[in-house]
Amino acid sequence: MKSRTKKNVYYVSTSLLTLMMLATIGNSLFNTEFAKRFSEIGFPVYLIIPLMTAKTLGLIAIWTNKTEVLKEWAYSGFFFLFLLAFLAEINAPVPDYISPLLALVLITTSYIFWKKK
Repeated sequence: MKSRTKKNVYYVSTSLLTLMMLATIGNSLFNTEFAKRFSEIGFPVYLIIPLMTAKTLGLIAIWTNKTEVLKEWAYSGFFFLFLLAFLAEINAPVPDYISPLLALVLITTSYIFWKKK
């Protein structure tokens, strides 16, 4: 695969992941049903603000490329977040398997092509 193609795949997957995370952050701020869904899955509502803060900081770490270690930690944090979200959805009354799986695919693709570019 050419270097330009690798960069394109990296930027597309990272951009889609960013849009997905920004939609989640916006949804948590402006949608009152988000807290209901969050507690329905089994999480306390008071975790929403720290989780959205961590997502924002993780996106900043991925896009700014300050240090490689910080970027690695952001990727690993997102990976475990999406993995745990998928596992939580398994036990939900109305499961949504697609979003966490899509996020896992995007974060894995972004990470692999970041390492290859």
